[in-house]
Amino acid sequence: MSLQWYPGHMTKARRELAALMPSQDVVIEVLDARLPASSSNPLITQLRRDKPCVKVLTRSDLADPDVTQAWLAHFREQPNVSAIESTTDRPNDTRKRIAELIAGTALHRGANKRVRALVAGVPNVGKSTLINTLMHRNVAAVGDKPAVTKQQQAVLLKDGTTLTDSPGLLWPKIVDERDAFRLALAGSIPDTAIDYMTIATFAAEALLERYPELLLKRYKLPALPASGDALLTEIGKRRGCLRPGGVVDLDMAAQLLVREFRAGSIGRITLESVTASD
Repeated sequence: MSLQWYPGHMTKARRELAALMPSQDVVIEVLDARLPASSSNPLITQLRRDKPCVKVLTRSDLADPDVTQAWLAHFREQPNVSAIESTTDRPNDTRKRIAELIAGTALHRGANKRVRALVAGVPNVGKSTLINTLMHRNVAAVGDKPAVTKQQQAVLLKDGTTLTDSPGLLWPKIVDERDAFRLALAGSIPDTAIDYMTIATFAAEALLERYPELLLKRYKLPALPASGDALLTEIGKRRGCLRPGGVVDLDMAAQLLVREFRAGSIGRITLESVTASD
């Protein structure tokens, strides 16, 4: 399976990003800490070339802390790349660390020259929330669905940095279906692009492999089911996802699992590791 969900505004966003990139001093690439590799857009890497980059792993409070640290170390080994984790409950820390990294990696550091930083990433990864944090107020639209930001918008930070928020951008063809499933599970691809059963079955199998103890605790399971389908059936039974006659409504159970993953209700989860081929 290869996903080719690529609405028209993304084609425009890609052209605008390519045109804007040469004028920027620093790229702030926003990643989802639960899927740092899948949420890393190869188009952004291609367009920025060797330009300094600050990778910000958002939602780190929902991710496995040990795996997050491994990803941060991995990114920091890359040329011209800095990396930090970020959560919405520590805004002052996020502002300070990003300001320091921008100042330290920017190409132009003249006293009378404003640094220009571009915020980029896949849809619904937290770019606008990050900009609002850096601005100390809400200046960018925020939502829990992808493609909230439709066009570039620039703001001026207190330290004189010009910050440009770009629309969420995917690449035209996601070849590895696991990347597509992770992005869909995290909400970076609309729920209408991949059906809930497909997403939830992938999630169930991944969680059985990576975080079985969290599943046992969250859903009060006496034992681990043998497959993703069996897990969804158990979740449906225990959460009242039933049709008349007591038949498990698997679609309802699938939607519940997806919602609980996104909310962090199952526990702190990261879907891919640095060393493993997930």
